[in-house]
Amino acid sequence: MSKKVLLISGSQSDEIFVKTAIDLFEEWKMSYDYKVFSAHRNLKELTKFIEELPTNEYSVIIAVAGLSAALPGVIASLTNLPVVGVPRDVGPLNGIDALLSMVQMPSGVPIATMGIGSSGMKNAAYFAKRLVEGEKDGK
Repeated sequence: MSKKVLLISGSQSDEIFVKTAIDLFEEWKMSYDYKVFSAHRNLKELTKFIEELPTNEYSVIIAVAGLSAALPGVIASLTNLPVVGVPRDVGPLNGIDALLSMVQMPSGVPIATMGIGSSGMKNAAYFAKRLVEGEKDGK
């Protein structure tokens, strides 16, 4: 059985954005879970969820974030699973602040970072598909 992709966004309002990846996963018949946790408003719940996550069920976590991009950084600090950050095209800098936050994580907190906006979300889905298929094929 293939492992799943875990999608996490910081807000319910991100769901329409995340749907870009969900639609692709459903087209590809890939297993995924989608959760909403704010690194600012639900830090304790997010921490508990990631620390108790059965990592043998997942290949990768895709974390969607805008502005400060705290969510992917917090997740990457709590797990050894690969974390893909996708910056939302929101706020006064239209996602550039989130992009810069993700690519400047401190050593030991790795985040694979995609482009800003829906094309970045699509690329995150394609990247996750390659990770899952690589594990399935033993590559």
